[in-house]
Amino acid sequence: MVGQNRLELLLFGLETSQRYGINVFKVREVLQCPELTEVPRLTTSVKGMAHIRGETIPVLDLSEAIGRRAIPAEEQRKCFLIVAEYNRRTLAFLVRKVDRIFNTQWDQIMPPPAEIGSENYLTAVFELDGKLVEILDVEQILADLYPMATDVSEEVADKTVRAQAHEYHVLIVDDSAVARNQMQRSLESLGVKVTSANNGKQAWDLLRGMADKGVDVEKSFLMVISDIEMPEMDGYTLTAMIREDTRMQRMHVVLHTSLSGGFNVSMVKKVGADGFLAKFNPNDLASVVVNRISQVRESQ
Repeated sequence: MVGQNRLELLLFGLETSQRYGINVFKVREVLQCPELTEVPRLTTSVKGMAHIRGETIPVLDLSEAIGRRAIPAEEQRKCFLIVAEYNRRTLAFLVRKVDRIFNTQWDQIMPPPAEIGSENYLTAVFELDGKLVEILDVEQILADLYPMATDVSEEVADKTVRAQAHEYHVLIVDDSAVARNQMQRSLESLGVKVTSANNGKQAWDLLRGMADKGVDVEKSFLMVISDIEMPEMDGYTLTAMIREDTRMQRMHVVLHTSLSGGFNVSMVKKVGADGFLAKFNPNDLASVVVNRISQVRESQ
């Protein structure tokens, strides 16, 4: 599916008839909920730990995490665990039911309506059988449960780099508001100027519009750092379109994703990206930008 703007979603349900979706590539396995081991915790939505295939994995009640009714302890064994990998962390989501795998196109996946505001856990929606399926912003959910630092270590960027950083401009592309904010805070702490786009289509429209006005896009941006999975246009397709346009085909593009797995490195090369970055570590992100600044300065 790489470069074809396609994805597969695992559909599941919580406490109502509303259906939700999660990218299949994030899912390691689905199983009946085993007996959980309770642990002292700061948040009640973490229900305990499950011992699965030699690993001890935290279990998150997804209903409670998004502000809905928690699944009672006596009903947990009737529910399912979706074991997934996000941002270098393996965890299991406790859900009421698992439906099926649905194959679709990213251009059929739409951002949530702006009218619902920003205080929600939705990252996208799509229509199936006359009803809306909601794709949850799991990164926002996890960020609320496990806040992450965005400070960049002095060892990654010294005073010399920080003094030069203000000369450079980075375009970041991500459908998750929390991911955009994390990246923006980290890069701005370096002194780099940042422009953000909510998905690949918005980024492409920006780049193409600048090029149509005669702007040298390759010189305007130090690099593009784009998420892979986004509504309307994914990062693979965005990269392929940049490479096909002679006005910007030499732009430095790094794809990043919360998807774990070794396949990512080879896949980003197939579409012509210059690198791959796993979400989210501020020092790793800063290192990619600092290295690119060094490359540019050495070539001048």
